[in-house]
Amino acid sequence: MNEMSSTNSLPNRREFLIQTGRWAAASALAGVALPHVHAAAGGPLQLALVGCGGRGTGAVSDAIQAGVVPVKLVAMADVFEDRLRSSYENLSRQFPREVEVPAERRFLGFDAYKRAMECLRPGDVVILATPPAFRWVHFGYALERGLHVFMEKPVTVDGPTSKRMLEQAKQAVARKLKCGVGLMSRHSRALQELAQRAHDGELGEIILQRGYRMHGPGGFSVRRPSGMSELMYQVRRFHSFLWASGGVFSDYYIHIIDHLCWMKNAWPVRAQALGGRHYKTDAEGRPYVDQNFDVYAVEYTYADGTKLMFDGRCMTGCQDLYASYMHGTRGMAVVSSSGDCGLPSRIFKTHQMRRSDLVWESKVPAGQDNPYVNEWRDLLTAIVRDEPYNELERGVMASVVTSMGRMAAHTGQEVTLEEMLNCEHEMAPGLDRLTAESPAPLQPGPDGRYPVPTPGRLRNREY
Repeated sequence: MNEMSSTNSLPNRREFLIQTGRWAAASALAGVALPHVHAAAGGPLQLALVGCGGRGTGAVSDAIQAGVVPVKLVAMADVFEDRLRSSYENLSRQFPREVEVPAERRFLGFDAYKRAMECLRPGDVVILATPPAFRWVHFGYALERGLHVFMEKPVTVDGPTSKRMLEQAKQAVARKLKCGVGLMSRHSRALQELAQRAHDGELGEIILQRGYRMHGPGGFSVRRPSGMSELMYQVRRFHSFLWASGGVFSDYYIHIIDHLCWMKNAWPVRAQALGGRHYKTDAEGRPYVDQNFDVYAVEYTYADGTKLMFDGRCMTGCQDLYASYMHGTRGMAVVSSSGDCGLPSRIFKTHQMRRSDLVWESKVPAGQDNPYVNEWRDLLTAIVRDEPYNELERGVMASVVTSMGRMAAHTGQEVTLEEMLNCEHEMAPGLDRLTAESPAPLQPGPDGRYPVPTPGRLRNREY
């Protein structure tokens, strides 16, 4: 009976919050003014999209489908015309009533983010979905404009920008601006209930966590095509460059690392790791020129001495495994059964994962099974109700912890959380002054290849 009570309580409470947001939206449409943070009482909440790739386009779709308050996309910005055009065409075809972005509000260039945000009113929402290196620049302007923000993960890739964004998070809280971060596992209703059960001691003391993302190649690049500038090439292929994205480690692995830390209710304090670059050419024999390793193994240590083990691999023909687990003194749990937050989550009374030992399996209410939509429901509900809501500090810390594991692998050293946060290597300084004519933050060598990590040789920075 206790298990059934616990299972039902969380979805009911969440549904109440969402339903309350819908009532507020309905009141607005009836002519009743929403709280002052809403930009236009009685009208839709306006969105601007900065970064029109797949993630940004998906975020607009999720915001529209959230159903908390009417929203309308009114401006878009990118540095690549083809991506902006494709995003606009797809969104306007799918959501003709919610997309109103005439040609004069589709902006191109490294300053396009400013022009898109200037189309919004204070209290509207800007979506930041460019490569993460630009996050602090774009978020700083959103602060100036008094805008709520949804930003994709990771939010930082190095120590100096992490400290910068922690200060920006304080400013956003002081100004009562809401900020969502695209770590959607935290909005999985199954993982929310599992986290509560873990925090309530159902697994006893958490003594070990395991995370895996192992699949085919990702983030590899060959030589820059002719006709494209070095800067535009690196922005286009941002997964391949540490300055732009933190590489595949930060961009791919942050979700599992973050949700396991959430389950433990702590951040690791140090990491040691290894990694290697086994495959240096593609199937046609062309040399890879990117900065990524194709295999990583990290041992994170929490302050109490317990461990989080993470393995990542991008290789064809190897065993694929993409899931996460945690072990306690009273049993174990499958956190994500597949992917970053795949259902169902489960608890077993032993460490065998036998059906006979199953004591709990997640069941998510209808309409609550998409964490990408859920994170927008939670953000928009907070905006409508003018409730405190700021995920940025947590998003920065998840990014720093992920970077700590990456740096440990790339340097061959044990790296502490404090050392990562205070590392002086800013990989791409001056991005707030970047133009299309600027040199790229990273330059290739005479052979056309870029600097790669050299563990044990370069010990205090990654390249």
